[in-house]
Amino acid sequence: MADQYAHSGDNKRPTGMPALRWEEPPEGPVLVLLDQTRLPAEEVELVCTDAPALVEAIRSLAVRGAPLLGVAGAYGVALAAVRGYDVDDAAAALESARPTAVNLAVGVRRAHSAYRAVVDGGGDPRQAAGAALAAARQLHQEDAEASARMAVHGLALLDELMPGGGHRILTHCNTGSLVSGGEGTAFAVALAAHRAGRLRRLWVDETRPLLQGARLTAYEAARSGMAYTLLTDNAAGSLFAAGEVDAVLVGADRIAADGSVANKVGSYPLAVLARYHHVPFIVVAPVTTVDPSTPDGASIEVEQRPGHEVTEITAPQVPVAGAEAGGGIPVAPLGTTAYNPAFDVTPPELVTAVVTEEGVVSPVTTEALAALCARSRQVTIS
Repeated sequence: MADQYAHSGDNKRPTGMPALRWEEPPEGPVLVLLDQTRLPAEEVELVCTDAPALVEAIRSLAVRGAPLLGVAGAYGVALAAVRGYDVDDAAAALESARPTAVNLAVGVRRAHSAYRAVVDGGGDPRQAAGAALAAARQLHQEDAEASARMAVHGLALLDELMPGGGHRILTHCNTGSLVSGGEGTAFAVALAAHRAGRLRRLWVDETRPLLQGARLTAYEAARSGMAYTLLTDNAAGSLFAAGEVDAVLVGADRIAADGSVANKVGSYPLAVLARYHHVPFIVVAPVTTVDPSTPDGASIEVEQRPGHEVTEITAPQVPVAGAEAGGGIPVAPLGTTAYNPAFDVTPPELVTAVVTEEGVVSPVTTEALAALCARSRQVTIS
């Protein structure tokens, strides 16, 4: 079950409150989410007391972003375990909530494996629940640390590619603290450039149809005091043509073994534009987003979203459980069908570099990504 209550925050982070946190009030443990469907109009928290509520929050995009979905999935397993629900069923439901984002499955499996290891070893349910929660908390901490390391590697790469600073960076969708236990992925790099005095302008794609750029990235940029300008997605080409973009920074929801990158729909056209205009196209994502079991871009399952997201314009509001249409203002004739993939796939030859917490991969090849993943496993084991 889920409840909502408003909460005012401060300016200690790009958002006034954490995107996600575990709490243990007297009535029982809960997972508290900053409801991103309500931003930027208001900061409202969504309180999940069971896995079905979290699944609905994930599907409605109240909580979103590849790294944070992994953390949320892990906490969802722990929530089911601590509250005495069927953990196996909860894990299966959470893992399938959004198919393209590999981090969600990674987080769910990590907490579920910790739970099963205790149960299969003869431990009692309380011990197993504690193991699942510990795994979720560890993943949350690791994600925050990865965010900071990606920012360092990403800024170093920008300075290498564009010595002298004054970076004009174009970004797409939202990749800040709203998608991470830390300050994000691609946005964290731009934020690091801003703090170092080397960001001249952050160009923020509006990101149709759900406006994550306008509603969320602009919100975070404003709170961080960054110089930013919002543009419609179809205005990006004119920016490139005018020579106003020095680099494109985006995140990723899944990176296949060959380096194909699934990200918010609209990323692929930016990669094509960047290649034509000789502008670096840089993907920033944690190693957990690299999926060696997905051989190439054609093997990535791309989530299809409801058509009303395209045919209606809806202001931020409380999602209506079980209702597909959001009660928005129609912008297309009644009965219009819509093509609404949540993601597109950029081939590796269009990706200048992949920035991770373990370093930078460039050029992006199957061999280089495999070496990166192997190095990451060795660091984790040691």
